[in-house]
Amino acid sequence: MLETSARLLRLLSLLQAHREWSGSDLADRLGVTPRTVRRDVDRLRELGYPVNASPGTGGGYQLGVGAEMPPLLLDDEEAVAVAVGLRTAAGQGIEGIGETSVRALAKLEQVLPNRLRRRVSTLNTFTVPMLRGPAASTVDASVLTELANACRDSERLRFAYRDHGGSSTRRTVEPHRLVCTERRWYLVAWDLDREDWRTFRADRITPKPPHGPRFTPRPAPAEDLAAYVSKGVSRQVYAAQAVLRLLIPLEEAAQRISPSTGTLEADGAGTCLLRTGAHSLDVMVIHVMLLGVEFEILEPVELTAHVTAARDRLSRALLRGQEQSPAASPR
Repeated sequence: MLETSARLLRLLSLLQAHREWSGSDLADRLGVTPRTVRRDVDRLRELGYPVNASPGTGGGYQLGVGAEMPPLLLDDEEAVAVAVGLRTAAGQGIEGIGETSVRALAKLEQVLPNRLRRRVSTLNTFTVPMLRGPAASTVDASVLTELANACRDSERLRFAYRDHGGSSTRRTVEPHRLVCTERRWYLVAWDLDREDWRTFRADRITPKPPHGPRFTPRPAPAEDLAAYVSKGVSRQVYAAQAVLRLLIPLEEAAQRISPSTGTLEADGAGTCLLRTGAHSLDVMVIHVMLLGVEFEILEPVELTAHVTAARDRLSRALLRGQEQSPAASPR
């Protein structure tokens, strides 16, 4: 009986991990005959698990959608990964996720074996999160779900959109994908009124159902949507733009500079190009200095004058500081 129960749990775990299994594949995984697999599937059904079976050579077994979520069967590494993921989710920019994650984590930790609870506890104890600043935005999880469903179903989406200045417009779009950065979520969509691709910040979207009708998806605006959004949010929305040659290899720059800061591209051995933006050239100077790397200005030439002015201002501040410092008393 104990062997049968363990096999049923293993069978349920396999059905949860794969969309569809053939009877022979399940039999090989479990080390039993296809007939035993059929009997075990019947037992799972008796226990309330909706296991669907399709006949024929191309058929197989699939765990269907039930009235209640079946218990999740996780191995040690999966359980630790889920627990850590729930901890991390509490710090993400999704409104309400923090509280929900804590509730889910509390349930998970109740059933974790002591050895796994210690692993999770150790990881949390010796990990320091970098908390978001007050300017970080959050988006309602239900809004993200609504946007994702519209993308999945290829259904036209209607919403009110608040721009950077606070003005609101009504939009009707064909949603394509959601893209997330370390701070924000973005919707990439075809704007029907403007007849062009647009990127919308999810935290500024207020859905206005009903949505629809269905549409035939268009080819994506770029093969790499993450780079496409990065280019838009790091450069095109700013009045001042610049191209810099960074005197470090591309691989090192990619580790130090986030996609929301700018776009990187290869330039040669030991250097790379950064295309970035800022609200003004004065802000650009601060922005560039905070990168903490040696650089060369390529565009615009006006940025050089602003860097020179900042250098002179800092030099004068240092001189004034030296003049005001009390002279060292003689021995």
